[in-house]
Amino acid sequence: MGYNLNENLKRSASNFPESIAYIFRDKSATYQELNQKVDRLAAGLFVQGIRKGDGVALILGNSPEFLIAFYGILRLGAFVVPINPLYTQGEINYFLDNSQAKAVIAHVSVEPKLSEVKKQLENLKLVIYTEANDQESTWEHLMETSINVYESPYIDEEDLAVILYTSGTTGKPKGAMLTHRNLGSNADSISKLLELDVNDRIVAVLPMFHVFCMTVCLNAPIACGATVLIQPKFSPHDVVSTIREKKATVFAGVPTMYSFINQLPEAIAEDCQSIRMCISGGASIPAELLHKFENKFNVSILEGYGLSETAPLVAINPLKGTRKPGSIGLNIPAVQSKVVDEFGKELPRGEVGELVVQGPNVMKGYLGMPEATSAAFNDGWFYTGDLATMDEEGYIYIVDRKKDIIIVGGYNVYPREVEEVLYQHPAVVEAAVIGVPDREYGESVKAFVAVEDEQITMNDIIQFCQDKLVKYKLPKRVEFFKELPKNSTGKILRRELRELTEVK
Repeated sequence: MGYNLNENLKRSASNFPESIAYIFRDKSATYQELNQKVDRLAAGLFVQGIRKGDGVALILGNSPEFLIAFYGILRLGAFVVPINPLYTQGEINYFLDNSQAKAVIAHVSVEPKLSEVKKQLENLKLVIYTEANDQESTWEHLMETSINVYESPYIDEEDLAVILYTSGTTGKPKGAMLTHRNLGSNADSISKLLELDVNDRIVAVLPMFHVFCMTVCLNAPIACGATVLIQPKFSPHDVVSTIREKKATVFAGVPTMYSFINQLPEAIAEDCQSIRMCISGGASIPAELLHKFENKFNVSILEGYGLSETAPLVAINPLKGTRKPGSIGLNIPAVQSKVVDEFGKELPRGEVGELVVQGPNVMKGYLGMPEATSAAFNDGWFYTGDLATMDEEGYIYIVDRKKDIIIVGGYNVYPREVEEVLYQHPAVVEAAVIGVPDREYGESVKAFVAVEDEQITMNDIIQFCQDKLVKYKLPKRVEFFKELPKNSTGKILRRELRELTEVK
């Protein structure tokens, strides 16, 4: 039958019926209970007319409802469209229209936006709120359905499981079509690489609508009967308390989260003594931050790399064996990658080119966008848009996004290289670098920083960088922020910084 997320849950419910599947505040459920809840939700959707091949959107924060709905939709052979509840009405309209979703399961806080959207979309037949709402079907009503009303259909590993919308830096967001094989193979690789088992407790504080959390904190743990510790939103204090009180064994986060936890004065190494590994992804973690965090909490951070289109993991530093700070590690099982020039020719080790990927985790394509799909693939390889280099042992180093390169007087400047230096400054908490127009050199480097010490000046920062960077890589200007703009996963948004610069 191949990879099948639905079967993974059934197997864990059969093998570990009494093991705790999730803990959320004061609620918890065993695998047997979770499986029954998933059955009831699938039956409720079936009675409301949802069938195999239909799309159901989830506009929910981190909650047991997200987990139950995600697997309930898959059990019907339908596909999930995860949407950030903070998106605007226009963005939600676009995702629902583009995916042709027939139903939405949402938190009641989204109701004002959804009631307008529903009037405009003929395809949208059903809106379910997880909390009481007078006009619509409710979660409770759905969960009361007898599970005998339907029979779970045959699900092939090539069936569509999830459509993930990638943030469109140019044009409209694209819907990456991920199959059961894409997501299932990735969950399988992660659970093997991280040696996850029934005794593990994984903190799920990354947004569940994002592929990093979906695979690392939901699908991989559920495939091996581990416990998911659901956190509704990120707070450094709450995360440290959860790790300490619930004896978490695995924490996955983005660099910003590690930075905030590291700054928590009351947090000490003993709080994290149950943790056997941390995972960082979503953006490159500055080497300085990685060392500070590891030294403070006496834990190891495994840096990895992935994309929505690759379900998501491509490479990660090994749990056992050599970890190379600054590197995203080695290819995961069954996934291949190489570094190529602009003609698609593989480059010698150590040279910088575009990272291309091949494997069972690579998406089917972009929904309804044949041109964008064919532009992303060449000769069976997916082009990531990231510039990378690979060392003799196969460890991959992401240099930067292809489109983020700054060209100063004909010289390439990779923002990440400058950011790594900025993070070494003791007062710098966050840093990002972009290229701005320059009459003499075409472009120059501009830095944006958030600092702990308000007395720090632009000259202090530039002087600090002078010993560590060649002249053309030095920031010409530095702008100070209380906090840099970020997306829902905590990734710093260079795009917004560019727009701010253009407005000025």
